[in-house]
Amino acid sequence: MDRQEFIAESVKAAVRDGRPLSIRGGNTKSFYGYPSQGEPLEVAQHQGIVEYDPGELILTCRAGSRLSDVQAALRENGQHFPFEPPGYGAEATIGGTVACGFSGPRRPWSGSLRDYLLGVKLVNGSGEVVRYGGQVMKNVAGYDISRLMAGSMGTLGILLETSFKVLPLPASELTLDFECGQGEAIRRVNQWSGQPLPLSGAWWWKGQLRVRLSGAESETRRAAQHLQADRVSDDPKSWRDLREQQLEFFTQPGELWRLSLPPAAEPIDLAGDCLVDWGGAQRWYCTEMPADEIRTNAARAGGHATLFRGPSESERFHPLPDALQRLHLNVKQALDPNGIFNPFRMSRDW
Repeated sequence: MDRQEFIAESVKAAVRDGRPLSIRGGNTKSFYGYPSQGEPLEVAQHQGIVEYDPGELILTCRAGSRLSDVQAALRENGQHFPFEPPGYGAEATIGGTVACGFSGPRRPWSGSLRDYLLGVKLVNGSGEVVRYGGQVMKNVAGYDISRLMAGSMGTLGILLETSFKVLPLPASELTLDFECGQGEAIRRVNQWSGQPLPLSGAWWWKGQLRVRLSGAESETRRAAQHLQADRVSDDPKSWRDLREQQLEFFTQPGELWRLSLPPAAEPIDLAGDCLVDWGGAQRWYCTEMPADEIRTNAARAGGHATLFRGPSESERFHPLPDALQRLHLNVKQALDPNGIFNPFRMSRDW
């Protein structure tokens, strides 16, 4: 019995016995959301690239494949995942990357993981192996089930294979540093985002705005001259540290909150330290403020707040409006009618 058959048979047995399953890959993002309940089902051994055509910019791999191994194969061909996914550890898998749906610093300018996910093969809540999507960008009539897997935290099915659109690596990258306050940093990046500049990253912390330019060397040099930075460098390490949360900011004690806001929203006056990413659309706070107060401020600014990491007993995810909560429950019921996949991973209620 191969690994795919083992996973499918394990699901069928769990359905017959009424046993919930806790799906485990590299386990590098287990801190996110609520602790998974159920009998562990290890899926990280289902590894390997199934199909990779650099000329067509299409990659299909098994979900247990290590993210680092797949990225190495892409680099050998001068390509990459444009959404720049974080791994948070060497054991991170492709399946876990899709399940959490995280995207890195390029996200506002290059798109999210969901934008590049073409199709999936998975085991559904009845133990059936099914495919959704395909290997082209426009291949869906009706609901695009494959992209529902991005950010579903393993609650809708067990991923077996994923297909992605990939892109060539930028020919040149430059890092620009500017000394300015948070409000000025947000204003500048939003202004630059409306101009024909090769932006691929922008974060601010402790009075320093750091901007990345990616593209042809002549293009990045010309843009750097136009922006007139205080310093210009070739600094890939700080962007890796930002993506993998290895900057000093992320090592501070206290709860780590992620606020998703309109990019041009004014700075929010919350106690604690703040790091601004995605040019203002993603703001991280290390704070001990009450959850209700954080979420009230986020909602007032037009966004929402997630308790990304920390020991707090408060709700991890921003409460959904009733209509949206019913939609989530209906999707869960349709794809996992027996409620066996990662119960209570995203909600204390299901």
